[in-house]
Amino acid sequence: MSKLTDINYVKGILSKHGFTFSKALGQNFLVNPSVCPKMAELCGVDEHTGVIEIGPGAGVLTNELAKISHKVVAIELDKRLLPVLQETLSEHDNIKVINDDAMKLDLAGLIKDEFGDGEVVICANLPYYITSPLIMRLLEEKLPISAITVMVQKEAADRICAEPGTRASGAISAAVHYYSEPQLLFKVSAGSFIPAPKVDSAVIRLNILKEPPVTAADEKIFFKVVKASFLQRRKTLSNSLSSGLSLPKQQVNEILAKANIKPTARAEEMTMQQFADITSVIFSGNYLSGK
Repeated sequence: MSKLTDINYVKGILSKHGFTFSKALGQNFLVNPSVCPKMAELCGVDEHTGVIEIGPGAGVLTNELAKISHKVVAIELDKRLLPVLQETLSEHDNIKVINDDAMKLDLAGLIKDEFGDGEVVICANLPYYITSPLIMRLLEEKLPISAITVMVQKEAADRICAEPGTRASGAISAAVHYYSEPQLLFKVSAGSFIPAPKVDSAVIRLNILKEPPVTAADEKIFFKVVKASFLQRRKTLSNSLSSGLSLPKQQVNEILAKANIKPTARAEEMTMQQFADITSVIFSGNYLSGK
């Protein structure tokens, strides 16, 4: 068992370097000894694979990833953690820690510089506040990665992995399914962290698709349609699209009729293909020109 999962040991190192947890950065460090080895095992790495970790914290997951991967590049925003990581990861020579913001960093350039053409995966325990925007950035940039394995809030995991067309689905469900095949791997209790968050977490893996499962006539319009559809979940698709796309309701009903979709349908009932059908009608009819 890694000493990094010993709460007293971790607290001692953090105290030694004058570190205190930041609520603003959503810092909750893993100390459950079974979680990080399992997460590392299931993220798809081997001795030939490179890993990008976002938010290494005290380095518990980083340590496990370094044991089984070719190289780990850990991106840490909080510079206060740099001396902590220098100490906790000192036994490994295949780890590089970068003090930067993963939402702003040139990830494509980093992958090219650090891993060349080798296979790369992303593995991270994500702060809750950054979950959706970071996952969408990783997917939308179409980075040369094969999988994204992240720990997120359990509720977010359920929404992300929900099959489009089911009640649990949302805009992020459709977006994630467009770029990847998501899997919910396992749940993680709140007591697995210090400090303990108020909710449980779950680890999910997004296997990146080479091609989307549906053909969208225009990707920008496709995602505009998805986002607009879910902006007001309780309203009908007709009302949601009219408001979200700034189109007259009569025009929206015309679009839906051409796509063979009832105006009274709701976003959570829509399949990926139906979103693509609406996109095709809007694109071919030039309904959003100038918008």
